[in-house]
Amino acid sequence: MDRKNHDTAATPKGSANIILENGISENRSPWDVGGSGSGPKADPPSGPGNDDSRGGKKGGNPWEPVSIDGGKARGKDRGPSLEELLRRAGGGGKGGGGWSGLPKRADGKSYWPWIAIGFIAIWLGWTSIHRMEPAESGVITQFGKYHRTVGSGIHFTAPAPMQRLQKVDTGQVRTITIGSLVSESENLILTSDQNVINMAYNVRWQVSNPARFLFQLDAPEETVSEVAESAMRASVANFSLNDAIGPRRSNIQADVQKRMQAILNSYRSGVQIKAIDIQQSAAPEEVSEAFRAVNAAKQQREGYLNEARKYARQVTEQALGETAEFDKIYEQYRLAPEVTKRRMYYETMEEVLSQVDKTIVESGNVTPFLPLPEIKRRVDAANAARDVQVQGKK
Repeated sequence: MDRKNHDTAATPKGSANIILENGISENRSPWDVGGSGSGPKADPPSGPGNDDSRGGKKGGNPWEPVSIDGGKARGKDRGPSLEELLRRAGGGGKGGGGWSGLPKRADGKSYWPWIAIGFIAIWLGWTSIHRMEPAESGVITQFGKYHRTVGSGIHFTAPAPMQRLQKVDTGQVRTITIGSLVSESENLILTSDQNVINMAYNVRWQVSNPARFLFQLDAPEETVSEVAESAMRASVANFSLNDAIGPRRSNIQADVQKRMQAILNSYRSGVQIKAIDIQQSAAPEEVSEAFRAVNAAKQQREGYLNEARKYARQVTEQALGETAEFDKIYEQYRLAPEVTKRRMYYETMEEVLSQVDKTIVESGNVTPFLPLPEIKRRVDAANAARDVQVQGKK
């Protein structure tokens, strides 16, 4: 068989046997215009019936890109075919690019199926198994919509993006500080008597409903802070300056907590106010010296009042004791008047005469009274003088 017949016989069905100018035949697909050989490329026949609507020629590859001038793109203008891209991705090229650099199993198959299975298992475990701490709550959403709330422990959900779990710390008591004890900026609030007071306080709050906390408030901490300022101003407006500075601070704290909780409940915020702690309530800096003097005078006045109340209580208690004693003596006097009078006379004289050094005794058949206290005093004086002399000689 000659070369021409051999080439014709080897031509597959559906291919065209093209004879090049050098006598070498080349098998081409009806869709392959350029061919795979290195020889010159044959253009499709031209004619009035081969021109297409784009100004090009029919009979060529319909998937081949067309240049701007209506002709076929050649050289660098032509991109790789789909088969070539798949071959490169699969590592089928001669250079061994793509995935061909991975080692193969003993049976010659690739590890990529197992790697894909491993990635899927990690993705399922990472997005489906959740461990919650005792102080945490988990809010589960299904396709972005609230589904349920879970507590502490191990919980399972559908993998993302079907279901997602968001953790919320419900055991932590959070603190927001409004105003400052050291900064130059003042938090001035108007009182009921048209005075201005500088206040600094802490707001302690906690998440009570995780779902509402996540979906009802856009900025929870800012909302709590603004509600606290509003409630504090509304509450202080009902108290005078003196009350706000000292004696009724606890009443203000309780009133602010009540107001804040009512407002946040109306917002469906899922926030619970634990306490309000007023750190400072003082007059503005411009009048602080005058207020210090006023407070010092008030404290001094309170001190004097406390001493007067103490003395009044002592006198009252003493009077009550004497009254009770008089009542007892009167009961005894009613039973024996003469004996009681004589006993009272003797007790009174003994109390009076015990404080004097002289005793007057009437003349008559009465033995004179010896001045024993005076004698004792003289003896003591003589002994003291003798001791002084002895110490001086030593």
